[in-house]
Formats: sequence, C-alpha cells, structure tokens
Amino acid sequence: MPVMKKEELSTGADGIGVKVVATQSAGTTIHTSAGTNTANLYDEIWLYACNTHSAAVVLTIQFGGTTAVTNDLKYVLQPSETVLVCPGLILHNGLLVKAYATTANVVSIHGFVNRIAAS
Repeated sequence: MPVMKKEELSTGADGIGVKVVATQSAGTTIHTSAGTNTANLYDEIWLYACNTHSAAVVLTIQFGGTTAVTNDLKYVLQPSETVLVCPGLILHNGLLVKAYATTANVVSIHGFVNRIAAS
C-alpha cells in the first residue's frame, strides 16, 4: 500500500518561500526530487509563485532540470499576484525543479511536496 508524507521544499527553510534570484537558465533551485537510488519514491510537487514587484514579471519553471526545454512552464505574474504554478506534478530520481524570472529577487516560490512511497 502506498504511503504519503508531506514535506517542505528541499531548498526551503521552515516553510519560508524560496526567492528566485536567477534571471536566466539555469535557474534558482527550488526542489530536488526523491533520490536516485530509490526507484519507488515519487514527489508530488505543489508550487505557488508570489510577485512582490510593482510590474508584471515572466516566471519560467524548469521542471525536471535545465536540459529538457520542452518541460518549461511559463507564467506572466501580475504585481502582488500569487499563482499556482505547479499543480501536483510528479518527479523522482533526483530530478530538479528550477526557476528564473525577468527580474531578480521579486518572485518567491512557496509550496510543499507529497512524497509517495509506491509499493
């Protein structure tokens, strides 16, 4: 029977959002999925982006790392807007979620991971 455990983002500290510092690829690391030596662990990733800037910002989520350009998720975040940017997508095998924005240090990524141990 599968077991699920809610965890914070691997780069988060005490549930605080991760600031997107990068303005180009390779982005700021947001989360590293369950390890490469555990084939039956999967991370269901939920991310919310908050734009604290006074202007719109384009946010790119690099889902799975920086080499799979086709897996990029792009959003235009309006000022003072918080948006769901990763709705429970699955990763495992140590793959990364990274992010970059058109303006540095104005977008924070908040979220959590449901780590699922499949049997």
